[in-house]
Amino acid sequence: MLSRSLKCALGALLLARAMAQSPSPATAIALEQQGRLAEATEAWRAVTRQNPIDARAFASLGVVLAKQDRYAEAVPAYEKALALNPKLAGIPLNLGLAEFKQGHFEEAIGPFHAAVAQDPKSTQARTLLGFSYYGARHFSEAVQYLAPIAKLDPDNAELHQTLAQSCLSSKNYECAQNEFRLLLEKDPDSSATHFLMGQALDGLGKTEEAIGEFQAATKAAPQDPNIHFGLGFLYWKLHQYDDATREFNRELAIDPANAQALAYLGDIEMKKDNFVGALPLLKKAALLGKDLRIAYLDLGVVLTQQKQYDEALAALKRAANLDPTAADAHYRLARVHQALGNTAEAQKEFAKAQELHARSDEANTPKTAKSPPATSQPEHP
Repeated sequence: MLSRSLKCALGALLLARAMAQSPSPATAIALEQQGRLAEATEAWRAVTRQNPIDARAFASLGVVLAKQDRYAEAVPAYEKALALNPKLAGIPLNLGLAEFKQGHFEEAIGPFHAAVAQDPKSTQARTLLGFSYYGARHFSEAVQYLAPIAKLDPDNAELHQTLAQSCLSSKNYECAQNEFRLLLEKDPDSSATHFLMGQALDGLGKTEEAIGEFQAATKAAPQDPNIHFGLGFLYWKLHQYDDATREFNRELAIDPANAQALAYLGDIEMKKDNFVGALPLLKKAALLGKDLRIAYLDLGVVLTQQKQYDEALAALKRAANLDPTAADAHYRLARVHQALGNTAEAQKEFAKAQELHARSDEANTPKTAKSPPATSQPEHP
């Protein structure tokens, strides 16, 4: 009688000989079943070389590579399989997963769409498509796919969190509010959820209620970064500057390099006409936050007041570049040029400011019909 180890060795030898003579799907499958994935990979590669139009062989090669977490190699195998036979069941889903697991969310969207088309009832495919849209920062599309699934799975906190953040990022504040409320029912002490709920409420114009959520967040996690800044910002919006100053300083005690807290503290000092106190705060904020527009705009105002016109021009030009649709920086630039006696440049900036004001007014004016409708009955789609 042959020992078990000898039988295994003999089996391996026979498989190797079979592969050398004529690689076959059966040989590759046998290796895969034995857990010999590296050898199975080579067997499937041999099969595809022998029959380069065998779609199932390429698909199987992709599966074996994916089992080894070799997703970058699995992708072209799946793509070749689908090029040969676009109707291969399950392969679009596998291709999407291979891209998804590499963090290639944009690339995963197409395959997952194909997977949904193959099986419209597949919750897995629709969920992964929604997560891919979220990962690719296409938040409105993420909501479209994740919302119906989340309704069917109320206990999946990760799913509802992703949906809530997608709603918030797409400025769908009603949706975000509903989702964050559900999450708070599950975990009332979640600082992060209170923080995000506050953002959703603020987006709905419910700033007072938003302050309550931010206060709950600071109570739950008083040392977490950005929470005190967020609360301070809401106080700043309501012109409650003493409360805002307190929260910005608390944020800076946690993170002395928080450029936003520095900038808004500087803005408050500027609004109090404390230009001397505002200047170092704004300069530090601008140094730390290269894209922080309020720091550059306010810095331009303070430097203009102190007649440091060259530095004011540089700061205001930076502010204008950071938001080409805003008129305020161009108006301030015009005033600096006027002070310097640059009449042509001043007129140019005043004209630009006037143009941007007009555009803003037009964008915010409700559109009305040029003539009344012919009937009071609603139109059918």
